[in-house]
Amino acid sequence: MREATSQLVIVYGRRRVGKTFLINQYFNDTFSFKLTGSYNEPKTAQLESFAEELYRRTGVEKETPQNWRQAFCELRDYIESFDKTGKCVVFFDEMPWFDTHKSGFLKAFEFFWNDFGSAKNNLVFIVCGSATSWLVDNIEHNKGGLFNRQSCKIYLTPFILHETEEYLINRGFVWSRYDITECYMIMGGIPYYLSLLDSNLSYSQNIDNLFFKKKSELWDEFDHLYNTLFKTGDNYIKIVNALSQKKEGYTRLEICDKTGLPANGNLTKILRNLIDAGFVRENLFFGNKKRETYYQLADYYTCFYFHFLKGKKKTDEHYWSNSIDLPARKTWAGLTFEQVCKDHVNQIRRSLGISGVLSEISSWSTPGDKELGLPGVQIDMLIDRRDRVITLCEMKFSVNDYIIDKDYNEKLRNKIEVFRKMTNTRKAIQIAFVTTYGVKQNKYSGVIQGQVTLDDLFEKKH
Repeated sequence: MREATSQLVIVYGRRRVGKTFLINQYFNDTFSFKLTGSYNEPKTAQLESFAEELYRRTGVEKETPQNWRQAFCELRDYIESFDKTGKCVVFFDEMPWFDTHKSGFLKAFEFFWNDFGSAKNNLVFIVCGSATSWLVDNIEHNKGGLFNRQSCKIYLTPFILHETEEYLINRGFVWSRYDITECYMIMGGIPYYLSLLDSNLSYSQNIDNLFFKKKSELWDEFDHLYNTLFKTGDNYIKIVNALSQKKEGYTRLEICDKTGLPANGNLTKILRNLIDAGFVRENLFFGNKKRETYYQLADYYTCFYFHFLKGKKKTDEHYWSNSIDLPARKTWAGLTFEQVCKDHVNQIRRSLGISGVLSEISSWSTPGDKELGLPGVQIDMLIDRRDRVITLCEMKFSVNDYIIDKDYNEKLRNKIEVFRKMTNTRKAIQIAFVTTYGVKQNKYSGVIQGQVTLDDLFEKKH
């Protein structure tokens, strides 16, 4: 923040990802003015909070502003009182929550920044919030007084596996990478969720404690998560509910069919908001000339919620400890590990020695062709490389070395053959396995050309 011009900084990202903590740490919690929005509070209550904060900073008691235009005028006078040679740092946390119905907040802020803030060279104004869609639409892509005004935007992403492990080690955890990965498949790399873990308990005991005990900390997190982020939370929940039912995801038209929502601009906005907030990812389909997008549920907590919490009564407070061998849990682990792999594609490419090769990640499936005698095939992740090689990735979450037997070896060879015939590709096709502990060497393991293990996925970013 050494720039000699005014700075409008946007910090956004998924709820619970640690945005406020990061800002507080960077500035050592020494702000010239700091105001935090309150969810679902009326304008009068928000303005009272503004007046209280101004009184704490100035020691001068004033009447509560009648509107946001007046409030920003008072903030302007306060900023003007600062020494021009030093930085004045203003932080509005959870800014979207100030913009209540008919509050006039956004227009007042636009006028404040356009008329005053943008010319105040010693001013650093930080806006932050979990409602990513509001910040993107109203600040980053603002067409009015804030058009092209932001000087910096920071999208805070969750921890990757490497960062999650470092965080847990720093807090005294001694867990295997297998357990850390399973924990990651439930919580993702969300610092707030990870902060609730108890190093005196095992991984399974922690999950029981946080999700399955009566009045547990994260049992009702789902409703808070979506309804506080999106004004029309019900429609967002309809979409993520539909996406939870198919791991490959759905196209836009399929989403309409599953949810009953019309295929209009509002649907486009909802999908974009879910992507911006990190709950949904766009998944390309290999060979689709129309470049049709598949939308896939990508938030780990949401996936876990639909698998194990939604509509369930808490009858077993030790469910997670007791379910280790249940088929439903094994199925969930296999599906979710595929999401982990997609979030660590850079580590996979680096391990395969192709990080320097331009490539595109996509998926592919076919119902097969009965006339040609070709079976249906599903490929969850393939790497289409510029060096004219396509790597088909098989992802397996296993407690031991993964064993390729005769039947699976035949299945893999059939998969290559079906893919080649149905896509008419002339590129070389290779198979790579991403597993927990690697593939056991036997007479069938020669079908693969590359291996990636958990240790590779735990590598740091480059």
